[in-house]
Amino acid sequence: MYKINEVFETIQGEASHTGVPSIFVRLQGCPVGCAWCDTKQTWEVDPVYLVSLDQTVEKKADSDFWANATPEQLLALFEARGYTAKHVVITGGEPCMYDLNPLCDKLHAEGYQTQVETSGTFEILVPAQTWVTVSPKINMRGGYKVLASAMQRADEIKHPVAMEKHVEELEALFEETGVQPKLVYLQPISQKAKATKLAIDTCKQKNWRLSVQVHKYIGIS
Repeated sequence: MYKINEVFETIQGEASHTGVPSIFVRLQGCPVGCAWCDTKQTWEVDPVYLVSLDQTVEKKADSDFWANATPEQLLALFEARGYTAKHVVITGGEPCMYDLNPLCDKLHAEGYQTQVETSGTFEILVPAQTWVTVSPKINMRGGYKVLASAMQRADEIKHPVAMEKHVEELEALFEETGVQPKLVYLQPISQKAKATKLAIDTCKQKNWRLSVQVHKYIGIS
């Protein structure tokens, strides 16, 4: 059983899969404690907020409500809602608190491709064909360390930045873990002009890439 905060179909707005029609499965629970997190409603798994799975697709606003679901129940929900996207993004919260192999295996067997978005602070338990996006959360208040194994498994690094310190922390992490990823995206925090300029300048300098959260600019979920 997976703890589901919400399920919705949209367009992926970040990093390598920008523009890809996607079904987002947002899992409940995250102890990392990012100060700028825009999904703080997923942090706690409070039994008081347990609801039916159907209610996770009917949300009009962010909330702490969550539901239990098996992979089979999620697939049935996709069909019932008439979703047509074949790319499933498993996000959170921190999805790698869970063993995602059963969910991803079931999705692959039914013709879906999968992507996981993680902070890199938990072991990544997914099949080989799952695309892994690590957004390394460095020195967050939860005290969790970014794992070298997570950095090694990453297909892309997507790093939120607002100041030069964030770039320096990422470079130090690469040195510490011995990982030099081929795909590194910098994502300006909150679309602030200063953060965006920093990201652009750094990308040009280091031949990295820019991720601008397209969905926020065009006003979709």
